[in-house]
Amino acid sequence: MASDPWAAILERLDDAAELTGLDPDIHRMLRIPRRVLEVAVPVRMDDGRVEVFLGWRVHHDNTRGPAKGGIRFHPDVDVSEVIALAAGMTFKTAVLGLPFGGGKGGVRCDPERLSLGELERLTRRYTYEISPLLGPDKDIPAPDVNTDGRVMAWLYDTLSMTQGNATPASVTGKPLSVGGTRGHAGATSAGVLLTARAAFSSLGLAFVGGRAVIQGFGKVGGPLAFLLASAGMRVIAVADVRGGVHNPGGLDAGELSDHVAATGSVAGFDGGDRIDQDDMWKLDCELCVPAALDGAITEDVARSLGAKVVVEAANGPTTPAADPVLDQRGVVVVPDILANAGGVTASYFEWVQSRQGMAWEEDEVAARLRSYMDGAFTDVWAKAEALGVSMRRAAYALAVERVAEAISTRGLFP
Repeated sequence: MASDPWAAILERLDDAAELTGLDPDIHRMLRIPRRVLEVAVPVRMDDGRVEVFLGWRVHHDNTRGPAKGGIRFHPDVDVSEVIALAAGMTFKTAVLGLPFGGGKGGVRCDPERLSLGELERLTRRYTYEISPLLGPDKDIPAPDVNTDGRVMAWLYDTLSMTQGNATPASVTGKPLSVGGTRGHAGATSAGVLLTARAAFSSLGLAFVGGRAVIQGFGKVGGPLAFLLASAGMRVIAVADVRGGVHNPGGLDAGELSDHVAATGSVAGFDGGDRIDQDDMWKLDCELCVPAALDGAITEDVARSLGAKVVVEAANGPTTPAADPVLDQRGVVVVPDILANAGGVTASYFEWVQSRQGMAWEEDEVAARLRSYMDGAFTDVWAKAEALGVSMRRAAYALAVERVAEAISTRGLFP
């Protein structure tokens, strides 16, 4: 097993390079991020003392366009994780055919222990520290783990105030009142649903009546439970960091959401029975969606996983050591750089609208999202069949080819 997220990305990059016969010079370039900015983020806390947090903004590769990627606030964030996530964005945007490169940011903090004022001051100081990298043609942040539209509004305002001009295309995932796009909030979940449906159709599996388990019930897992249930699937189990709940007849997504809003966790929901996360993976079902943090599906989990199809809503939820186990067992995995790309695709739409000064209607956003996701799935599925490999290996091969073509076409400066 890879020791860290960046090692996992490198392992997959190296495999894609071998599959595609990648030029060794380009391979070496992609193994090193373009730039890594580490910043101190001093924040005046409510009690008057100054706490210093550590933050990063990383550009992995920006050959295909400005760096694109979210910002996460989490106590376990480190530079290896941020570099890996930035590289994942390089390949994700290439798979979707978006005119972006890969970027990512993070601050090591626990937002649950910060007041609203402290969170705002942290966001604004972090934004100021990384601002030399940001701009609509350089780097466009978006929400990620523990960040949302409110945080993006603070980021947008900080950039606008320090630069002396409105820069709505410098950040995506903004509230509608300051130039956000309709449909952005649920776009990742919608993309997961679209790729899950496409996978079931390609495999000849019935979607309606199928059983699903979801790890995580946050910004992606929560809306996804509604979408899957509305599409005719039974969500039989959901787990989060505090516990899990199981009902073989199907959980009521609305009641579960109300419970989570009241208690902060799916644990204790009376619409099902308690289940440990380890046991949830083993449940016999058609669909498994890891929608939490990275490294959830380990080699041990892969050996006993009860699902026929895994659709990765989280970034890096399956370890490299687990991949061959799932392949050998015939479990089809729709990889993160395809499955959860609905969010960055909607961010692309928002960036375009912000630059045009013209808002799209919600049905137009939904139709365009469907077109991009279906097209990317078709490309990756065709690549997998042509190479005789898993969807993950095919997705990385396709992405690496597209990035390499851009690097070769632009040439090396100076």
